Amino acid sequence: MQRHLISAADLTRDDAVHVLDTAEEMARVADRPIKKLPTLRGRTIVNLFFEDSTRTRISFEAAEKRLSADVINFTAKGSSVSKGESLKDTAQTLEAMGVDAVVIRHGASGAPYRLATSGWIDAAVINAGDGTHQHPTQALLDAFTMRRRLVGRDAGLGQDLSGRRITLVGDVLHSRVARSNVDLLHTLGAQVTLVAPPTLVPVGVETWPCEVSYDLDSTLPKSDAVMMLRVQRERMNAAFFPTEREYSRRYGLDGERMARMPEHAIVMHPGPMVRGMEITAEVADSDRCTVVEQVTNGVSIRMAVLYLLLGGNEPAVAHARTTEEK
Repeated sequence: MQRHLISAADLTRDDAVHVLDTAEEMARVADRPIKKLPTLRGRTIVNLFFEDSTRTRISFEAAEKRLSADVINFTAKGSSVSKGESLKDTAQTLEAMGVDAVVIRHGASGAPYRLATSGWIDAAVINAGDGTHQHPTQALLDAFTMRRRLVGRDAGLGQDLSGRRITLVGDVLHSRVARSNVDLLHTLGAQVTLVAPPTLVPVGVETWPCEVSYDLDSTLPKSDAVMMLRVQRERMNAAFFPTEREYSRRYGLDGERMARMPEHAIVMHPGPMVRGMEITAEVADSDRCTVVEQVTNGVSIRMAVLYLLLGGNEPAVAHARTTEEK
């Protein structure tokens, strides 16, 4: 593994598979009576969140605590940032405290990269989402979920997603999840198709390693996994489609459309879901929908990333047993 995790595009095929395999080891910890490993005991990790978050922040905190790290939660609201403190000053304050890793979510694309390369702080930097740019741990947990469902929990060890056909549907323009998934799924050998209204397809998408379609119905029968993306109204400054009803009619996933998918195909969503718009309650509550699994798998993936970035080279669970014996 590298020093930081800023973008899904930074990972090689071997890097990504190594993270997924390590996450399988971490997932076994959740089945134990005591869901904790001593692997990061004495390490301090800061969750530096400049944007609102529920799933990602709690998931990282759970992962950190299961690895026995000391955790500091920092939110921009109620901090010196609301008084005008810069990212540089915040970083230097954290450096003075001697933190080992920083998990950062920021509204500005490129902020985690700036933090990692500026020299302001000597700590591992993990991007938990920056603007409309990247969200690498989300892409990793999505790939982890796909591999478990489409290849198998044990059969998937050491395997990638070669030959699998993945469709991402919805607000691609504002989605860091879409960008991260396209990069990572391509690295893992999957064939990716983006489906969205023309107004929600980014300029320059022709350079991305994927196909683009405007017809959801034609892509569903050929998909192994369909990921529905939330329409991000908070990032929109114009009208990108006529009405919510029109969007739902053309690009929403309901029971009738789900029935056109192959029997083994799964439905995914990075959350939070807007039921009735991009996905109906019938689909969201079906056995084929993996939303709850994605949340569970997110803890395992983030445990794996933290463990590998902070110096873990040998198998995680074996390392934990050795530490416990000492």
